[in-house]
Formats: sequence, C-alpha cells, structure tokens
Amino acid sequence: MEQIANQVIFYLLAAVIVIFSVLTVTTRRILRAATYLLFVLFATAGLYFQLDYHFLGAVQIAIYAGGIVVLFVFSILLTSGLGEKAEKLTSKKNFWGILASVVGAVVCGYALITQVFTPSSFQSFSELDMKTVGHALMGMEKYQYILPFEVISVLLLACIIGGIMIARKR
Repeated sequence: MEQIANQVIFYLLAAVIVIFSVLTVTTRRILRAATYLLFVLFATAGLYFQLDYHFLGAVQIAIYAGGIVVLFVFSILLTSGLGEKAEKLTSKKNFWGILASVVGAVVCGYALITQVFTPSSFQSFSELDMKTVGHALMGMEKYQYILPFEVISVLLLACIIGGIMIARKR
C-alpha cells in the first residue's frame, strides 16, 4: 500500500512540474511566470523529499524557491511595471522554439528509453552526511565547488547592479 501511495505522490508531483513548466514558458505576464517557476521548484523539492534526500530538498527550497525566485521578482519589479506583458513572438521565433523543444524532448526520450534502470542500482546510494557535503562544496581540490560558487555570486551581484542601473535610468 505504501508503494502505491509513493507512486501516486510521484505522479502528482511530476504532473505539477510538467503543467507549471509549460505555464512558465507560455504565459505573457512576467510576474506570473516567476510564480509558476516557484511552484515547479517546490514540486522538485517534494521529489527530493520523497527520495529521502532531505539536504537537497532543503537546499531546493531555501536557495532556489526562496532566494532565486525572490531575486527574479525583485529584478522584474525593478525593470518593468506590474501589469506589463512580454512582447508577442514572431512566427519565425515561435517555429525555432517549437523545433528546439521537440528536439530536446526526442533526445530526453531516447536517453530514458535506452538507459537500463535496475532496482539494485538505486539501493546502493545513501544520503551523505553534512560534513562530507560541506567539504565538497567549500573545497578547492578536484571535484569540489568553491570556484563555481564564487563565480555565481559575482554574476548575481552584476545582475543586481545592472537591474538597479536600469531602474535608475527611468
């Protein structure tokens, strides 16, 4: 019975992710797109919690759903009006966007179909302790991530400064 409940929750979360992802890229209102993105990120965190990856679920909520979406909304409100709509796409841009989406879906479908999933491959993974994750994130050796964190922080700072400069020109 528990396995059926897990499958129902998984399919529900997957449906939420698919529906709100499509709404995110098809809406013409920028603030609504950010709100739909927030729902996608919450559902992704739900998948992490369902897989018993509590650290990744907490990071997903704190960093992405909390920080990045707030930064998006802050930037949107600084650079555009509340009721402002995105411009209507030309048919040429629409065609290339649909073509890229179809090609991406075919590549993802091919990768999923050709990959062999065995139950034993999923059982070998377990959640790492916080000390190991912390050393991997803040280390400077091979396969450690301090440099990407610093680069992303500089990029986000540049985005914030750019948004403020655009807002001040108005």
